[in-house]
This record gives sequence, structure tokens and C-alpha cells, in this order.
Amino acid sequence: MSQKAYMIGTGIGNLAAALYLIRDGHWRGEQITLFGLEQHGANDGAKVSDYEDEYSNQTLSNNAGYMAKGGRMLNEETYENLWDLMSYVPSLDHPGQSVTEEILEFDHAHPTHDVARLMDSKGIRNRGDKNDYSHMQFNNLDRYWLTRLMMLPESKEEELNDITIAEWFKKTPHIFKTNFWYMWETTFAFKKESSAMELRRYMNRMILEFSRINTLAGVTRTPFNQYESLILPMRSLLEDKGVKFVNNMKIVDWEFQDTLLRDEIIVKGLKYENVETGETGVIPVEDTDLVFDTNGAITDSSSFGDLDTPIVENMEYAPSAALWKKATEHFFDLGHPDKFFNDRAASEWMSFNVTTNNHYLLNQITRITQQQPGNALNTWIESNNLLSIVVHHQPHFHEQRENETVFWGYAMFPRKVGDYVKKPFIEMNGREILEELLGHLSAVDTSEDNIANHYDEIWESIVNVVPVFMPYASALFNKRAVGDRPLVVPKHSKNLAFISQFAEMPFDMVFTEQYSYRCAQTAVYHFLGLDKSKLTKMHHYEKDPKVMARATKTMFR
Repeated sequence: MSQKAYMIGTGIGNLAAALYLIRDGHWRGEQITLFGLEQHGANDGAKVSDYEDEYSNQTLSNNAGYMAKGGRMLNEETYENLWDLMSYVPSLDHPGQSVTEEILEFDHAHPTHDVARLMDSKGIRNRGDKNDYSHMQFNNLDRYWLTRLMMLPESKEEELNDITIAEWFKKTPHIFKTNFWYMWETTFAFKKESSAMELRRYMNRMILEFSRINTLAGVTRTPFNQYESLILPMRSLLEDKGVKFVNNMKIVDWEFQDTLLRDEIIVKGLKYENVETGETGVIPVEDTDLVFDTNGAITDSSSFGDLDTPIVENMEYAPSAALWKKATEHFFDLGHPDKFFNDRAASEWMSFNVTTNNHYLLNQITRITQQQPGNALNTWIESNNLLSIVVHHQPHFHEQRENETVFWGYAMFPRKVGDYVKKPFIEMNGREILEELLGHLSAVDTSEDNIANHYDEIWESIVNVVPVFMPYASALFNKRAVGDRPLVVPKHSKNLAFISQFAEMPFDMVFTEQYSYRCAQTAVYHFLGLDKSKLTKMHHYEKDPKVMARATKTMFR
């Protein structure tokens, strides 16, 4: 019998691992099986109705319109593994092109240049004054502590064990009132309570983007939502190669071989539950088979509502982390899941999706923000919930009709009361969330014919507003220590690898597709004995004198 690979989770990391096995390991697709609890993970996007039948989701009274729980901003310069692997994946829309070619061609034709990145009570911060969004607004203490963090060698990363960003900057809390911080926390979803260790990694890995963070000129966008632009082409190629996808499958526990010293990790069985039929059983795993586990997913236990229905918080401990936790009960050096999944206050935030049946609201937003759809991100820095919206290039979904508009927004602090709707954001239905957004749009609208004069026309166009609560959206940034995340291939592991944002690798940064792809390549190359020198080369812009000179200049901008 030929060697097999079992992959727990059908997210982008395991899809990448399957592709690496086939492309670089010359495996046959028939050797690979992926088990998925749900079809739409962190890189999602579909009609609202498509989500209703998935694990733990509710049936809605209004399932019209479109939905994406989150949105990811790619980067041409630092997502080396993604571009390399996706050059192997054919585009579904443009025969003869790879996905890499398709995305980069689209992005180069539609470059991002945000002119309304930050807004305050006076309007857009592009007024040429001291608060203009081109200024980072650092003082000397801010510069000192940020530089000191960035210059800390990776070999001394443990000095940042369990230190939050707030604790690192305790001598200069001024930094949290700067344009830099407003842009940083809402671009990357960091919080003051997040890990200083992870901020250090970001400052090194993304230093090229530091000088253009205000315009987000370094953002690379996909033609459509990332499920349709990335996930579907990967799944399509894998299915064509004979890879098997098993849906509604929850892996609930492990069976490990009982070795002499109990330190060798050898999976011999996967206990499962079919969440649709209730069937349970064990999938036998041979010694030579490989197991790739998604040990943590940031969209686990999410919940959603509709125009007139608020979310009902799903209190289930993240299923992917629960399985990881089961493994830690057998072996002591596989990390600490609770550091990431047992503190919702540190990791939760909330998104919402607006679908309209005409472009009236879209045109009002473009007038107020002074930019066309596709130019990234607008944040109301004085809003109680720290509210932001992203108006995508239209259409954002293949099935989106010509007359429809779809855009996305999020609130970093969903437990706080709104500025215009006096209840916590998490308790608002879609109608109330849009009312909150319209209040903020009206406040920064300098036109005599204010958007508030046209609320009736706007409401007539609304198809749906879908709130989505994600308790673990920023869990990957939770404060941590060295050892809290397991190695991609743990020491003494013979056939188990972890592929997720919660596995440990040097240098690279989480909350990126790049991290998942890199985990996948690392695991496959290890188990197949492939030449590690052939791993995709990563850039080190933090060692480029020209890049560092621009970054230094930006610190004083």
C-alpha cells in the first residue's frame, strides 16, 4: 500500500501542503485526503445562504447578499512562498495564466493609493496640518522604544516572553495616540494587549511597507474575494489531481503509538465525528503515513446574523485548538493552546458585510472619502468601537450582479457601546450597524447636501447587512512566550506536522497567507527529505540599507 497523507482542515495551509506534495514531492493526488469541518475558513467569500448549512451556523431570516468573514491584504514583496506556489496553479478565469500572473496583473492595473486612511471629527486627515495622515507623529521616546524593539536580535526573542505591546511602550504611552498606531492596529489587527514579540517580527518583515503605510501602496489585491481568487483554484487543481476532500468531518482526538520512552510522536489513528450524520469512528494511520494538522483557526466558533438579527455568541472552544490541546495531553512540548484560545477579550473583533441593490451608497462613500472602490481602508479613529470599512473593487464576487454593491467593515472593540446606536456593537443587528456607520459618514461629510439627507434612498437599496463575530480573530497576536507554539514538525515527531498561524517558525510573521504556505513547505520538505536549501528564498528588507534609510526618514516624517 502506498504512503498516504491525512490533512486535518481544508484551509489554505493544508491546500498548500497538498500542492507541495504533488509538485515537489511527486505524489499522486490519490494519496492525499483532506478533512474539512467547514468549507469556508479564514480566506472565505460566498453568498450568505452558502454558510447556513455549515458547522455551528444558524439559519437566517434574511440570507440574501454576500459575505466574507474577513479580508486579507497580500504583499508582492514579502509573500514569496505564495507567489511561487500559485505560479503552479492555473487561473480558473483566464486559461493559460497562473493564479500568480492573474493576481499581479490585476493589482498592477488597479494599484492601491489610499487618501482617506484616517478620519477624525474634522474629516479626512489629509488636510496638510500636524495631524495629516502622512505624519507618523512619533516623539523621541516613541522612536527609541520602537527602534529598540526592532533591533532586538531574533536570538534574544525570549526577552519578549509574555510582554504586551502596552508593557513594552509603558514609558511612552504617547505612541498609542499617533497616526502610526491608528494605522498599524487597524491594518494588521494588533491591539495594545497583543504580543510585543509579534510586533517585533512585523517591524522587521514588513519594514518595506513602513514608509508607505499611510497610502497602503504595498497592498496587493486579488481580482475577487480570496476564496474565489485563491482557494477555489487550489481546490480545483487538487481535485483534478485526484485528491479526496471529506466534508463535515470533525477530528476529535488522536491515537498515538506507545513508544518506549513516550517521546516519539507517531500518530496511529484519528478519531472522528461526522457532524452531519453523527457517525463516529477511527481512521487508521500507518507508521509511514503523514498527518498535517491545522492546530488553530482564527475563524473558529464565529457566529453571524442578518439585517434584523444580531449574532448569538458561539461559546464553543475553537475545535481546531481543542484537537491541538488533546495532543498536548500526550506530549509536553507541543505548546499551550490556552494562551491563544482562552482569552476572547484579547482576540475578538467583529466584521460586517453590506449588500445593496444599486450603487447609491457606494457613490456617497466614494464622494465622502475622495477615492474610488479598491483603494483599501478607511478608519474613524475617534469612534468608540474603532470602526473601519473596506470598499472593494467591484464586483467582489463572481455572482454579484451588475447593479449590486458589496463592501466590508469591522469593529476592533465589539463590546463597547456605539457612538450613534447606544448599545454594544456585538448586540447590534445589521440595520443598527449600518445606522452606526451612516452616522460616522455623516459626521465627516463636508457637503452642504449631507449624506444624512438621503437616508431613505439608502435604506431602500439595502439587501442585507450581515454582522459576523469572531472571538479568535486576533488570537495569533496574543501575548506569548517562546515555546507556546509547537514547531511545524515537533522534535521526535515521525509523522505529525502542524500547519497554521499557531505553529512556530523563525523570522516570518503570522496573520498572513505567506506564513501558512511556509509552514506547508517546511513540513513537506522535512518529511520527504527534500533539500532544505531549495526552500523558497525569503527577502530580508531589514538588511537593505536603502529600505532602512527610508524607514528612518519615515520615523521623523
